[in-house]
Amino acid sequence: MLPQFGMTEFLLIAVIALIVVGPKDLPMMMRKLGQFVSKGRSMAREFQSAFDDIARQAELDELRKEIEDLRRDNQLTQAVDDLKKTEADINRKVMMENPLPDSDADSRGPGAMPETEETEQAASPDEAEAPASPAETEKAGDAAPDDTGKKASST
Repeated sequence: MLPQFGMTEFLLIAVIALIVVGPKDLPMMMRKLGQFVSKGRSMAREFQSAFDDIARQAELDELRKEIEDLRRDNQLTQAVDDLKKTEADINRKVMMENPLPDSDADSRGPGAMPETEETEQAASPDEAEAPASPAETEKAGDAAPDDTGKKASST
């Protein structure tokens, strides 16, 4: 850092300058010294402002990156929201076409198919009909249909 000058030091420098330069050229020398100091200060200000500009530019670049990240995140959020809305619409339409009974839906769990009369009968083995033996069909007196749907002839 610069050394601190007191009033006595400045007075001593002024007396030496007056003796060395002389009284005739002293005002011109003080003017040149003032111009030199002002040029030095202006260069220092310019240097400082250049560093400030670089710092501001770096901050602006960081802010631009943050804004771009926010925009990208916002676009992703919008896409996710759109997908969720579409999913909700599809689910609503499916539920309107195939509503589940409330009591059965709770007991079976999520994703279970609604039971129909056929699946209920197949699920309970005691109520399921066993295939009839040929002797039982003869006792019934009515001929049972064969695989083609026609009644078999009894001989």
